[in-house]
Amino acid sequence: MNGTDHMWITTPITAELLRGAVELEHTGHGVLPHRLPARARAQGADAQLLMAESQPAGVRLAFRTRATAIELDALPTKRVYTGAPPLPDGVYDLLVDGRLAGQGRVPGGRTLTIDMAAGTVEHRDGPVGTLRFSGLPSTAKDVEIWLPYNETTQLVALRTDAPVEPVPDRGRKVWLHHGSSISHGSDAASPTTTWPAHAASLGGVELINLGFGGSALLDPFTARTLRDTPADLISVKIGINLVNTDLMRLRAFVPAVHGFLDTIREGHPTTPLLVVSPLLCPIHEDTPGPSAPDLTALADGRLRFRAAGDPAERAAGKLTLRVIRDELAGIVAQRAEDDPNLHHLDGRSLYGEADAAELPLPDALHPDAATHLRMGERFAELAFRKGPFADGSTYKGEPATD
Repeated sequence: MNGTDHMWITTPITAELLRGAVELEHTGHGVLPHRLPARARAQGADAQLLMAESQPAGVRLAFRTRATAIELDALPTKRVYTGAPPLPDGVYDLLVDGRLAGQGRVPGGRTLTIDMAAGTVEHRDGPVGTLRFSGLPSTAKDVEIWLPYNETTQLVALRTDAPVEPVPDRGRKVWLHHGSSISHGSDAASPTTTWPAHAASLGGVELINLGFGGSALLDPFTARTLRDTPADLISVKIGINLVNTDLMRLRAFVPAVHGFLDTIREGHPTTPLLVVSPLLCPIHEDTPGPSAPDLTALADGRLRFRAAGDPAERAAGKLTLRVIRDELAGIVAQRAEDDPNLHHLDGRSLYGEADAAELPLPDALHPDAATHLRMGERFAELAFRKGPFADGSTYKGEPATD
C-alpha cells in the first residue's frame, strides 16, 4: 500500500487505546507499554525481568473505527542468540470484531545480542519501522492490534483513514494471569495464539498477561502488582522458574507462596484465585536446577536446555517440579478451608505425559505452537467452562474431546 493513497489521521496513542498494559512510559520515540509499574521495576532491576516485562505479551491496541487502512509506526527491540539460528521478526495480529483479519511484522528496530555461553549482552540501535493493513471493510468495527509477545515495542504513531475512538465497555470480565515464559508466550506462533490469549478468547474474557520469561519467582513486587491491578478472575502459575533458576530451597518456598497469596488477597479478598502448578517438564521432574544451555546443541545451531542439578540434593531441600506440585496442592488445600474462592489446578492437566510423548518440548523447556493451542483449549475447558471461573466468563469454546 502506498502511503499517499489515503488521507491519514494521526491519533495519539494513549492508555484509552491500549489493553493489557499496566503502565505506559513516554520515551523520546513514543510510548512504551510496561507490564510492571515503575516502582516494581526499580525494586527488581534484573536484566532478564526488565526485558521480559517490557515485552508486550497480551498487550493490544483496541479501538472502534470505519477505517479501511491502518498504519502503525513502532520501534521494536529484537533478540539474537549467538550461535543459534536467527529468530523471525515478531508477529502482529490484527483482529476485526474478534476475528483474525491479518498479520504483519515490523522491519528494522534495535537488536539485543545475547551470548548465553559467555553471559554477555550487546545492544545495537536501529530504525523505526511501519506496519500496514489495508482493504478493511468501511463499516464501524472493533479493531485490535496485538503486539508481538517477544519484542519490546515502542509505539511511535497510529494513522488511519477514518477517525478512531476507544472501544466501549462490552461487559467482559478481566482475567489477570501471572506465570513464566510459557505464559509469556514462548514459543507460540503469534500473540493471539499464546495459551493464555487463546484461553481468554475461548473464555470470553479480557486478558492481562503478567507472564514474565524467566521471572516468575514469587517476587513481592509482582504480588503487589497483582494486588493493585483491577481484575475479576486471577490465576498464578508457580514453579518452573524457581527450579530452573535454582533460586530457593523448600524452607523458603512454602512461606514465600503463602506471602505471595496473602498479598494478592489484600487487594482481591474474594476474587476467584486459581493456583496452577507446573506443566510436565521431564528434565526437571526429579532433577533440581539450575537449567543450563546445552552447549553441544548450541554448537550445532540448536537452542536446548538441560538440568544441571543433582537429584541427590533434594534431601537438602532443593526444589524439583514434583516437589513443588505436592507442596502447592497442600498449601491450597490448607488455605481453602478459610478461603472458598481459592482453587488449585495440576499443570499436568494442561500438558502431561501423553502430551510429552506426542508433542515433546523442542528445547526441553518450552512448548511449541501446537501445544500452546492445546493448553489454551484445556485451560478454557477446566477453568472457564466448568471450573472456578465458570461464573465469571462467557465461555464460547467447544468442550474438549481429549
